[in-house]
Amino acid sequence: MQPSNDRLSGAGGGSENAVDHRGVADLRCAETPESPGYDDPWYDALASGWGEPAGAGVPEPAALPSMRPEPAQAPPRAAADVYLEVQRSAAFQEVRSRYRRFVVPAVAAFLVWYLAYVVTATTAPALMARPVVGSANVAMFAGLGQFLTTFLLTWAYARHARLRRDRAALELRWDTHELTRGVRGGASS
Repeated sequence: MQPSNDRLSGAGGGSENAVDHRGVADLRCAETPESPGYDDPWYDALASGWGEPAGAGVPEPAALPSMRPEPAQAPPRAAADVYLEVQRSAAFQEVRSRYRRFVVPAVAAFLVWYLAYVVTATTAPALMARPVVGSANVAMFAGLGQFLTTFLLTWAYARHARLRRDRAALELRWDTHELTRGVRGGASS
């Protein structure tokens, strides 16, 4: 696509649409000296403290009442106590054990396979140089097998996480958020 060369955007590219803006000041920039030289719909809605001095005319947002009914007030707990309680829970221990039951054997198997490849390549170069198909030898297929097993292991990990751990971990996250919500004074993060 060619640049517009100061032509208005629209149908046709003839001389009737050509406009020379070089001598005319941009009205948007002339209205407010702090405004950017481009039309940014989010510029007026900057977050408080992002390039604006305090009291720059942006009204403070009103505190909205909570949509949920507040439960009976329990004694206040520290966030550390909440996280320790979650860590000791049976649900958390189950998620961690599912994680370990997959990761420990998978890492051990891959490490053994990788070290076997490296040791064989250094101690038995004649075996690795043996041709298999044409000029492709055992070392080339073993090296490609390293890549293949990396991708297969990544796929298996993602599948295991999706099927065995994600739902339980999401429920734990939700429960933890609900428990810490009271600690933070009703503010949601």
